[in-house]
This record gives sequence, structure tokens and C-alpha cells, in this order.
Amino acid sequence: MTLIKSISGIRGTIGGKEAENLTPVDIVKFTCAFARFLQEKNAARKTRIRLVVGRDGRISGQMVDHLVQGSLMGMGVDVISLELSTTPTVEMAVKAHKAQGGIIITASHNPKEWNALKLLNEKGEFISAEEGRQVVETAGKGAFAFAPADKLGQFLCYDDSDIERHIQAILDLELVDVKAIKAAKLHVVVDGVNSTGAVVVPFLLERLGVKTVHAMNDESMGDFAHDPEPLPANLKSLAAKVKKDKAHMGIAVDPDVDRLAFVCQDGSMFGEEYTLVAAADYVLRHKKGAVVSNLSSSRALRDVAESHGCKYVAAPVGEVNVVEKMKKVKAVIGGEGNGGVIYPELHYGRDALVGIALVLSAFARKLKENKAFTMTGYRDSFPAYAISKNRVALSGKVNADKVLAQVKKRHSKEKTNEEDGIRIDFEKTKEWVQLRKSNTEPIIRVYAESVSARKADALAKRFVEEVKAAMAGK
Repeated sequence: MTLIKSISGIRGTIGGKEAENLTPVDIVKFTCAFARFLQEKNAARKTRIRLVVGRDGRISGQMVDHLVQGSLMGMGVDVISLELSTTPTVEMAVKAHKAQGGIIITASHNPKEWNALKLLNEKGEFISAEEGRQVVETAGKGAFAFAPADKLGQFLCYDDSDIERHIQAILDLELVDVKAIKAAKLHVVVDGVNSTGAVVVPFLLERLGVKTVHAMNDESMGDFAHDPEPLPANLKSLAAKVKKDKAHMGIAVDPDVDRLAFVCQDGSMFGEEYTLVAAADYVLRHKKGAVVSNLSSSRALRDVAESHGCKYVAAPVGEVNVVEKMKKVKAVIGGEGNGGVIYPELHYGRDALVGIALVLSAFARKLKENKAFTMTGYRDSFPAYAISKNRVALSGKVNADKVLAQVKKRHSKEKTNEEDGIRIDFEKTKEWVQLRKSNTEPIIRVYAESVSARKADALAKRFVEEVKAAMAGK
């Protein structure tokens, strides 16, 4: 059982002992700490704090939601409740309702026994690492002063209009070609993983004009039909359904709908790394500018950007880091290789819904030019790389920083980047490997990329063994 406090929020397993898991006591404590942080931050404005709260469909969602809302009102904070929603919808709702922040109740791709509090600022963006540190410190001190009866926060319950506004904003984007999508008469299979995406993604596809939508795992009750992370091993049923139904493609999202993966018409994987690549290629064809992804993302994005005469910039892992870098270089699109697309024209947050709209617009236009065009042909139009994603579990006694330092020492002659763990680039072979502590789990992630899956796996295996050896003191 685990409780993790990081740049990605307060995340842990439900149940168990206080301070060791995400228990009701911990939920109340960190919620109150965030409320106190915002009250102090806005003290000079003498503003009554208003927060937007939304959750994904996991089975602990309602319990956590009730604790969060009650704690906020107890601190004198007004609550705008979106109930079942998506992470990008909550982000956009913070600005729409002119709130001072937001809380998204979701553990993203983690299994159903996990949940988390993701904390947003007044821009609807994740708070910074320093702000997160302040919230954790405040939670540790405790001794909160709660509001008296006549100054309790108010409960404001809204209907699903925020999701409607989110989708309408996507439809209104210049590069979202609803006319082309309707004309393409697309057949799409959706895996909603029994969470928010089960409702929202089919709704979006209908509004985009997709002719046939078949939904799998389409009940938002949170009992995930499979591991919810949209990785190939978890999408076998979707792939089989796409192939059987002769659909144009399959679409998979994670529980809070900020990660996106496609399946090709023959059941093969388009590859979550190529979600951002496809979206960026489409955007750059119409609007030139810089692109950003994190250091764990495929080199393919860099190649595509350079093919359009545009600049590629890398950022440390973590949405807040990518967004910060995107603003600095005025990027026209960015995101993460885990299927996270950030399109600034809509908002600065990973958004599977806008990713779907952009990629379907590009695919539909290509289909208009060539009626035989397929998702496999689309995937093959991009530079061919393969990433091998691995993890090594950490025990409580292992010092991850010392392990990474030892591995780095062994490769001191290679080109290295230490912005986020250690990334070692082998330019001659167009390969790289990155080793970093996870923000969300007690593991060291070992990612390796090469020109084929076989070579990527071999490179990753080599470094996994080096990490294990360093952990063992060898």
C-alpha cells in the first residue's frame, strides 16, 4: 500500500493505515492544506475562494469526492462540483467559472485501488513543484482553523454543461474539420475503460460526425475491465473488436481522459508515442512553430518538427514542466509520449478529446485524397522508432539517486542529460535510454528507444540489468 506526494499530486492506494495510504484522514488533511494555501495566496485580494471539483469514474471516486467537498466547505471555500468529468474538462472549467483553483479526483492510469488529488491553479493548470511543496508542508503542520457556521463554503452543483462547453470549444477550433470527418463516414470502436471516457468520447465522436461508433466497457462505474493504462498489452480486446468489425480504427483513453491511443484497422497498435506525432504533424502543416515533448518521448516528434522546418524542444517529465517549456518557446503544440496532447489554442493541459479531433481531422482529409488510406498507412508515414518501457521496483531501503549516479558513471563518455533522471543519447545509432524515478509510483522507469522493437528491448534489458546491479551494490 502506498502514499506518494509529488509534482503529480497526492496519490495513493485506498484503505489501510493513515499516512501510509490515501485514507479519509489523508484526503481531508491535504484538501484542507490546499484550501489554506489558496486562502493565503489570495489574502491580499480579500477574495472568497471558489474551487472546481471533478472526478473520474473509479469506484472510490464518490467517497473521495464527498470528503473533498465537505472539507473545502468546512474551510470556508465555495465548491463548484462537476461530479463525473474529465481532467481537461475540469481544467477548462476553472477558467470558465473564474475559480481560484481546482481539484481533480483521479489516479489517471493507475489501477482501480488507487486514487489521487490533482491540484490546479487559477489558470486551470497544475500547480508548480514549489507550490506543491508548500501544500505538503501545510498538511504536515495540521492544526487547521475551520470556518464558523455562518462562513461555511457554499455548494454549487452544475449539470454537464461544462463537458458540452468543452466539446463545443473543440468543434470551434480552426483545424478541427467536422465537414471532412462527416464525409469520411468513419467507423470507430471506443474502449472507455468503464470510466468517464465511456460517456464523453462517444459523445464527442457523434458531434464530430463519425458515422458509426461502437463502445466497449461503456459503463462509468469504475470497475475497470482491464488495467486502465492504454498500453498494447491492455488493448487486445479492442484490437480484436476493431479487426472483427472492419472498423477504420479503435480509440482508447485512460480513466480521466488525458491520455489517448489509437488501434489500426488490422488490430495493430498505432502506438501511444505516435498520438502526439500525428497531431503535431497535422498542426505544423497549417501553422509553423516550436513543439515540445518530455525527455521520455519518441525522437519521431523531433524528426517530424524538423521536416516542417520547426524547432523541437525537450522538457523534464511532468505536465507542468512541459507546459512551462511550451510557454517559454511559444510552442504551437506539445505534450507527452504517453498519448498526452497539449494544444494551446484550446488550453494548456493534456487533452485526449482535442487529440481525437485533430487526428481524425487529419485522417479524414487523407482519406478524401485516397479512399484506400488506412491507419497503418498513416502510422507508416512517420519515422519508424520503437520504445521499450520498463520498470524496476524500489524497496524502502534503496537510494534511487545513488543507483542512477552509479549507472551514469559507467557511461560518462556518452552524451547525457540530467534535467530529469539520466538520459543517455547514442546519436550514431539514433538510440537513447532514460532512467528516472517515477513521480507516481515507487519505481525507477527505464525507457529505451531504437529503430526496431527488438533493438529497443535489447537496449532496455541491458540497462535494467545495470540498475539491478547498482541496487545490489555491484
